[in-house]
Amino acid sequence: MNENAILKVTNDYIFKSLFSKKGNEDILKDLLEGILEIRIEKIEVMQEVELNRVDIKDKLGILDIKAIINEDTTIDIEMQVSNEKNMIERTLFYWSGLYYTGLKKGKRYEENNKVITINILRYNIFKGAKYHTIGLIKEKNDNKEITDKLEIHFIELPKFLKSKEQGNKKLRQWLEFICNERKEEISVAVRENEKIAKANSEWEYLKGDEAVKRLAFLREKWIRDYDSGVKNAEEEGIAIGEKRGKKIGEARGKEIGEKKGREEIAIKMIKKKMDENLISEVTNLTITEIEKIKQKLEKQNVI
Repeated sequence: MNENAILKVTNDYIFKSLFSKKGNEDILKDLLEGILEIRIEKIEVMQEVELNRVDIKDKLGILDIKAIINEDTTIDIEMQVSNEKNMIERTLFYWSGLYYTGLKKGKRYEENNKVITINILRYNIFKGAKYHTIGLIKEKNDNKEITDKLEIHFIELPKFLKSKEQGNKKLRQWLEFICNERKEEISVAVRENEKIAKANSEWEYLKGDEAVKRLAFLREKWIRDYDSGVKNAEEEGIAIGEKRGKKIGEARGKEIGEKKGREEIAIKMIKKKMDENLISEVTNLTITEIEKIKQKLEKQNVI
């Protein structure tokens, strides 16, 4: 596994370590201004846990960054590494959770914060060449915005690297830094934007930290293993369907294969003594299904 690739800002552990670090609020603020194209007067990063004090198995969950900007808007931003084919649904789920929990006791509905979720993707999910997609709630026929309380962003990095449009200069420069593919453009970004220059220095510091290197490596390895397990199981399931010689068999085979893949991931996590709720979140298996797998492993004396 290439160490330089692992330690890029597109590694979700590195991304969170860089942009959620105390003292780096200014670089997160500048990145968000580039994405949202607004002026941010105040930002407060919600520090849930210190990354360097959490056991590695807790890092297999969601490595998002939450912040409050201008005292009235909640932001959730995350580097999305693995394509689990449910990005839109997953985004709506997290958005709704933030919106629901954001209304404090005694407050009126209209006093709730606006919630913006931002997903920076290492893969593509939409057709077309546009790399920055913004979702809003609008009236179907006249296209007028019904409310500004929901806003979701998807930034597809592979499309960005192929794009030639000028667009939003600040955002493009930040994405050049995050992708780290074109040295000349990065040099320009560092020279022209002092916040990117600071982020670059912070990133160099992180790359020299042996503990960060190790955790970033483990994070990347787990994601690769997960993707590989699911893909292998899916291919096995499709093979079952093809053997039956019918489309319905193929669909059923794929379904079986995908579940088998999730079960294989669950077995690995159970053997590592991971929390059942985390296993359920990662695999989409129910707690009951996980318990049955655990009982089977116990009978086999493998845990």
